[in-house]
Amino acid sequence: MSTNPPNLRPDLAPNLRLDPSQSLHNKRIKNQNKPTIGMVSLGCPKALVDSERILTRLRAEGYGISPEYHGADAVIVNTCGFLDSAKAESLDAIGEAINENGKVIVTGCLGADPEYIIGKHPRVLAVTGPHQYEQVLDAVHAIIPCNPDPFIDLLPTSNVSLTPRHYSYLKISEGCNHKCKFCIIPDMRGKLISRPAHAVLREAEKLIDAGVRELLVISQDTSAYGLDIKHEETKGHRAHITNLASDLGSLGAWVRLHYVYPYPHVRHLIPLMTENLILPYLDIPFQHAHPDVLKRMARPAAAAKTLTEIAEWRKICPELTIRSTFIVGYPGETETEFQTLLDWMDEAQLDRVGCFQYENVNGARSNALPNQVVSEVKQDRWDRFMQKATEISETKLRSKIGQRIQVIVDEVDDEAAICRTKADAPEIDGNLFIDENFHLLKPGDIVTVEVDEASDYDLWGRLL
Repeated sequence: MSTNPPNLRPDLAPNLRLDPSQSLHNKRIKNQNKPTIGMVSLGCPKALVDSERILTRLRAEGYGISPEYHGADAVIVNTCGFLDSAKAESLDAIGEAINENGKVIVTGCLGADPEYIIGKHPRVLAVTGPHQYEQVLDAVHAIIPCNPDPFIDLLPTSNVSLTPRHYSYLKISEGCNHKCKFCIIPDMRGKLISRPAHAVLREAEKLIDAGVRELLVISQDTSAYGLDIKHEETKGHRAHITNLASDLGSLGAWVRLHYVYPYPHVRHLIPLMTENLILPYLDIPFQHAHPDVLKRMARPAAAAKTLTEIAEWRKICPELTIRSTFIVGYPGETETEFQTLLDWMDEAQLDRVGCFQYENVNGARSNALPNQVVSEVKQDRWDRFMQKATEISETKLRSKIGQRIQVIVDEVDDEAAICRTKADAPEIDGNLFIDENFHLLKPGDIVTVEVDEASDYDLWGRLL
């Protein structure tokens, strides 16, 4: 089985981080007899949000949260089933949790196939599918009942966050209406279900009140937000991505849009960037550029039109950063079709690019396509694609030397402050490092720097 290692995977969320104030080692007064739950969260940021919601509900019911296997009475493993490599990682994580703890509940995308999980790990106590919060809670209640002290354990508390305090993912919808042949996410997560706009805004306000400086808007298809509910307006807020982006931008935090499908109405988001309501950043999964490959993928075959759109976007907002992901070695991909992709990259000059080698995934319609590409060819095309992407990135970053830009501080260690520019999302994009006069900085600070050095993917700057 040919699988992508983690560094080639487009489906990975930032590393799970438990705030010590939310863990078992929290020094606040608490009931020492209350049960504690551990969490292993795998897959994309959308799954990370699911993990946060599950832990928030459990903590509100009086359960403790353990950052370690041996400190937990049971462990929840939130799995990913996007690719065979993701499934393998999920199975390994389940096995590790069983060996280290023994009481394991499985949820997430791979949980949509409980027979598969139980067949591999019969000691698993319960299996639920993606975003089935109530079923996860029911399983926890059955395995480890909780009798909380109402004077201590049920005190109002903030949401559990698995990211640093200064940024947070904001999920605006579930599911997807597309039928891409290589993807099984709609089978696992269902069709598009949008959250009411006022509910999204309320969550965003609470996050900002808790100290969040950057909101990362996520879904399976951010551009389609509100389509299923006919873009209804409730409590003064309309469920359309343009309106939602504008409303979020009025809250004063950085707002970054992910998983934006290139519908025509995306052009209406660009003026919001010039007005500093949202960051000049779009994460758009183009997947390929040759019309025949896109057709075999069951995606719109309009790469030439997309180039025109990109040019128009940049004309309105020259600072726009475009991130995308691509698939090489899709069934039937010829050398000519791959060369079209490289030529398209030359024209598009995308700022941030990820790429992965096609994998057959159980249940995907693309498995049945003829002319499967051999592993050696996939690897060669991946190497050539990433060489092209690296060259583009290096040129673009070197052009920033001498510019004064804002950055947000993610981490400070003994050697430098590790920051991100408005062009960089957490974990998946590059960093800007401040290695002089940085000791007074702290995570969440937004400061201005002058860029004085660049590499293929990262920048260095001088604090102003």
